[in-house]
Amino acid sequence: MFIPRKTKYKKIFKGRIKGNTKGGNNLVFGDYGLKAIDVARINSNQIEAARRTIVKVLRSNNKKFKLWIKIFPNIPVSKKPADVRMGKGKGSVEFWAFRVNPGRVLFEVSNVPIDLVKIAFDKASSKLPVRCKFVSDCNIL
Repeated sequence: MFIPRKTKYKKIFKGRIKGNTKGGNNLVFGDYGLKAIDVARINSNQIEAARRTIVKVLRSNNKKFKLWIKIFPNIPVSKKPADVRMGKGKGSVEFWAFRVNPGRVLFEVSNVPIDLVKIAFDKASSKLPVRCKFVSDCNIL
């Protein structure tokens, strides 16, 4: 599970996710990537589930692949317990999340055949709360 070591503030405001991504919309390290199409808040458990799914599919055929996770949950999400009245301050931090804008590349992979990567990314996108598409460094797909 991904959690930051240290943050400037313990709790932050909810905020809104609007507009397209400012950075992280191109493939930098790998040959193939998984790109978000929608706006969502992805928590650390969902990132880890998608990572495990990708590794499980790719490890079956190829041991030499390389995987990059391009997102990190840096937003603390607080929640008050059930059956608690209004007031008395903000709730405790429940989980950590990452705000995803459209166009953000979430995962990158290299040294793997394209058909295997498509299967892995299709299974991993079902673990995420955002619609995703497969991208390649050659602009054919």
